[in-house]
Amino acid sequence: MSATTQPSLAGITLNPLGFPSFILLLLVSIPLFASGFVELAQAWLTPEYSHGPLIPVISLYLFLRELRQSPPLEDNVTDRWPGVFVILLALTGALIGNLVEIGDIVAYSFIVWVMGVVLVTFGWKRGITHWAPVLHLVFMLPLPQFLYWKLSILLQGISSEIGVWIVKLANIPVHLDGNIIDLGVYQLQVAEACSGLRYLFPILSFSYLFSILYRGPFWHKAVLLLSAAPITVLMNSVRIGIIGVLVNFYGIEQAEGFLHFFEGWVIFLACVAILFGMAIALQRLTSNPKPLSEAIDLDTAGMPREAARVFGIRPSFALATATVLTAAISLGWYNFPTPPTQTPDRSPFLLFPREIGGRYGSFESLTPDVEATLGADDYVSATYKSAAEPAVNIFVAYYDDQTSGGGIHSPEVCLPVGGWEVFSLEPYNVDMTGTGYGTFQVNRAVIQQGLSKQLVYYWFEQRGKHMTNDFAAKLAVVKDSYLMGRKDGAMVRFITPLGENDPNADERLQDFMRDALEVLPTYVPL
Repeated sequence: MSATTQPSLAGITLNPLGFPSFILLLLVSIPLFASGFVELAQAWLTPEYSHGPLIPVISLYLFLRELRQSPPLEDNVTDRWPGVFVILLALTGALIGNLVEIGDIVAYSFIVWVMGVVLVTFGWKRGITHWAPVLHLVFMLPLPQFLYWKLSILLQGISSEIGVWIVKLANIPVHLDGNIIDLGVYQLQVAEACSGLRYLFPILSFSYLFSILYRGPFWHKAVLLLSAAPITVLMNSVRIGIIGVLVNFYGIEQAEGFLHFFEGWVIFLACVAILFGMAIALQRLTSNPKPLSEAIDLDTAGMPREAARVFGIRPSFALATATVLTAAISLGWYNFPTPPTQTPDRSPFLLFPREIGGRYGSFESLTPDVEATLGADDYVSATYKSAAEPAVNIFVAYYDDQTSGGGIHSPEVCLPVGGWEVFSLEPYNVDMTGTGYGTFQVNRAVIQQGLSKQLVYYWFEQRGKHMTNDFAAKLAVVKDSYLMGRKDGAMVRFITPLGENDPNADERLQDFMRDALEVLPTYVPL
């Protein structure tokens, strides 16, 4: 059928081969990216990323908006093959993400894959101009956990400092101890929920959209985009300061319940209002200022017709190649050859010593729901005490196989459970010479709940390798499963109370570690 006799929809020439090919490409991608979609769905249930479901819809709007301003695609597009390379790169990333069972990697790879599909469909020269809607998809993704906690700790510190400064402006005596605002009668903890991240992520997305829709010079757009983060942090600090003032005069209930929730929404809307105010101010700096209704392009006319252009996608060898590559990797990774697994001999933690280094342990069991979340094949949680020194807790979660649904859970995620907040987190060298472990690096964290603090050491024990990064540990599992035939590993954690003036906490923890590591290889083979 010639182009002149093909059926049409809303003025769009229907292509009987191109559109089915495009749909097939989308369908064969689902198996490979499914774990990333599941990770997204779980992240969108949290307050920080609850805006996530809106992001694909907004990105589609931005894309259709660009199509409306673009001419029809030429018949002879010769630069589609860079898109095939981008798709192959994304498929490789998604395959790695599935192998190490990190859905975030799969989700990020999906965005790269979408960009590749755009480049294959439109060609490099035309497709690269549509980078902005694709980049906007990043705002639907959760930050990697190690970045999330580092950012959360940083913002808690900044918000605490500015919040205390605001309280002092009201002539209220106040003292800041870490992220505890001490008002004398009351103490307020600037927790993870008060870091401002649940406002920062949606405001960043909004400012990105706002800067694209804004009609003005590029530097205006840059100012609107870059100002979102400092505005959010500042307004969140104002919120904390106001809560401190209200608590001082009207009681601790001002920091709880509906009022706390309401104050959060007020701050979010205030950030949006400030961005609109900045846009008005920037317009007045131009030689021909426009009212805000004209400065922001919200026209949606012609969107259905632009969406119908998908039916006119033309078939190409590059599109067919992209479909075959996606299908081969997406459907083939489930049958990825698995090497024979060696399960090392070990003793169960049921036999773990009741006495270590003159300390006697009391053993605890996790609740069924926590055990299910942990997913460990064996674990020990014990607190060892002596008459002379504070207690030390050891927790070890062991996994026989970390590649088939089981795997280590980073304490960066688990430590805040139960109200504990990560106050600081950094790598730290320990000397365990004489234990078979030698000198190695651990993660050293200080966690806080109210006025109580604890010192935490943890690392990932991976077949004789002592690792501090959970992502690197998962990559090592994939490597060792092929080179050594072993997929086992463990997370090891030691905790001791940290007093107000306790210079010996590190020494106390390391002394107990040295004794515990003498026996640990029996239960976690090196």
